[in-house]
Amino acid sequence: MAARKPAKALEDQAQVRALVEAARRDPARFADLYETHFELVYGYVARRTRHRDIAEELTAEVFHKALANLGSFEWRGAPFASWLIRIASNAVADRLKRDAREISGMKNPPEPSANPDMETVEHRARLFRLVDDLPADQRLVIVERFVEQKSIREIAQQLGRSEGAVKQLQFRALQNLRAQMEGEHA
Repeated sequence: MAARKPAKALEDQAQVRALVEAARRDPARFADLYETHFELVYGYVARRTRHRDIAEELTAEVFHKALANLGSFEWRGAPFASWLIRIASNAVADRLKRDAREISGMKNPPEPSANPDMETVEHRARLFRLVDDLPADQRLVIVERFVEQKSIREIAQQLGRSEGAVKQLQFRALQNLRAQMEGEHA
């Protein structure tokens, strides 16, 4: 016996379908879709990026892309929100790839080849794991400094600490990373 959807879910789908159709006719009506789905999309992105500024930027990007591509959206049995989450997932993945390239110092990375340098891939993956294993304050400083490219002063203001304290956290984090990387090679 097929499971039946609750009346509220069917009602919500009908409302969302009406909002999508209205936004297709008049892009100014897209604001209703934005209001309805903002928390869902922002929550999804924020959980994956863990940075408010990035989450806000990517959420705006998701809705911009959704508005630009609303004409190509097709109802295929999945909720409209699924389409938005797929856009968000792609935006987060693109951002992570871009950040990874910047961390490695490669502003213009070579095109991926059929035979990637597995040693380099493994080295980067190990480095990301080691950064994730740092104490929270050290990890935050490393990410803010080298991913977000913030100055020591900006990080100190954000954390409510002195610039010397932030420099010390950065130094300890780099020391920990170096020791862990050398320990794995020994």
